[in-house]
Amino acid sequence: QVQLVESGGGLVQPGGSLRLSCAASGNIFRINVMGWYRQAPGKQRELVAKIGSGGSTNYADSVEGRFTISRDNAKNTVYLQMNSLQPEDTAVYYCNVDLWVTHPYRSLEVWGQGTLVTVSS
Repeated sequence: QVQLVESGGGLVQPGGSLRLSCAASGNIFRINVMGWYRQAPGKQRELVAKIGSGGSTNYADSVEGRFTISRDNAKNTVYLQMNSLQPEDTAVYYCNVDLWVTHPYRSLEVWGQGTLVTVSS
């Protein structure tokens, strides 16, 4: 019913930047929170950043000041601008969306397929 399509991952050198995008489509009634999580090899999935429908944001301490989350409600899309990337940012990044859908009307939490970000020289 709802699909999330992520893009923007890749290989970047330390100190570089990347921008991730995640577009939601389907029988969407309203999107509440949109967020990005990441999972590094051998580690648990962790929250990177999230943004509410009104624009309020939360960041992990490790990315505060380097990453910026934003959303375009008209396009049902969330972005993650990542600057000053470091090797420890290497992980698979997952988009996560909390939303209401129709037919039938209910609340859902949906995950993207993940996009790999590799920070290496």
